[in-house]
Amino acid sequence: MRLRHWWTPIAAAALVLASAGAASADPGPLAASPGCGKAPTLRSGTHTIQSNGKNRSFILSVPDNYDNTRQHRLVFGFHWWGGTAEQVASGGSDGDVYAHYGLRRLANNTAIFVAPQGIGNGWANSGGEDVTFTDDMIRRIENDLCVDTAQRFALGFSYGGAMSYALACARATSFRAVAAIAAPGPISGCSGGNEPFAYMGIHGIGDNPAAGRGLRDRFVRNNGCTPMNPPEPASGSRTHITTTYSGCRAGYPVVWAAFDGGHQQGPVDGCAGCESGARSWVKNEVWKFFTGETPTPTPSFRLRGESAGRCLDANGGGSANGTQMIVWDCHTNANQHFTQNGQALQVMGKCLDAPPNAAPGTRTQIWDCHGGANQQWNLTGTGTITNVQTGLCLNIGGTGNGAAVNVATCNGGAGQRWTKA
Repeated sequence: MRLRHWWTPIAAAALVLASAGAASADPGPLAASPGCGKAPTLRSGTHTIQSNGKNRSFILSVPDNYDNTRQHRLVFGFHWWGGTAEQVASGGSDGDVYAHYGLRRLANNTAIFVAPQGIGNGWANSGGEDVTFTDDMIRRIENDLCVDTAQRFALGFSYGGAMSYALACARATSFRAVAAIAAPGPISGCSGGNEPFAYMGIHGIGDNPAAGRGLRDRFVRNNGCTPMNPPEPASGSRTHITTTYSGCRAGYPVVWAAFDGGHQQGPVDGCAGCESGARSWVKNEVWKFFTGETPTPTPSFRLRGESAGRCLDANGGGSANGTQMIVWDCHTNANQHFTQNGQALQVMGKCLDAPPNAAPGTRTQIWDCHGGANQQWNLTGTGTITNVQTGLCLNIGGTGNGAAVNVATCNGGAGQRWTKA
């Protein structure tokens, strides 16, 4: 995932705890935003607004099946220091499976996601300007789209975690809950910070955990939780421990998730120092805390070519349109993990694609999903994978690492037979 290289006034409705540790709320009819019932003008993509006299931008992700009569959750994902809104919205090198910290897929079209861009790629929040920017984004979005105003959430990694904490302090009646991942302390400020608020802290034991504990303990006090020193995993255990505090006011849980690792946003249990949003437990824990729902993961699989004994692979882990397909020794990285959506095969947030009307021998690639027949494939009982548009078979042009994968006239040979692995 290479993430470490990227570091360089609406009254809240009555909140009802749905399940232990969950920050979900009863939406109620009074929670509908002004945009409910309106024909929307906002679409997914980058938007610019004026805030504090400055041009500020954010990337909006609206559900594919958006319904202006349905109140949607609104989730803000703040990037890390040196990161960008685009990296949050796209999922970085992990692709769509980790878009918006992995929550977009888990939401399954029930939420609107926002990835704001920080000034200087950070969240200094000078004079409260980033909190004001958040207010301005909410106003713009909710005047146009149908949002459940009792179900606003924020999360972020590192500096983005500190910004989420700043919102917990300053906008306790506007947001329902936040999750701060590896927040290094209150570096985005804490204006107010005396009200109860549903708070989740996630921190590595090798990453100055005292900083994360200090942020957490503010809300342990505010929420009336029973003080405790929650258990944390031992160094070398390669695992995490999630603890829900007891005694907290109804509707205001505090959860602490400590893991054996360092300054990471996508730690993987059982793997020392591994960083993979696609495989990390973090997104599932956050979604459960926000909603009370236990996510059902979309099953993924690799496709192993019989002749080569190697797996279908987006070359170099690339996610750009036109990245060509090869075979490579099978591994666990995201560029070999496919999901099936109807007849589309998706990897890295893109679709397996044969260029339109491809002739035999044409290289296959990944491309933005558009539903065309050239991106639809039939996985047959004999192991062949045929392109719906051309009827040609997915074919390996060799057996070694890096061998090209093209489409060819179907012949039933081993170079055209694939198994899920």
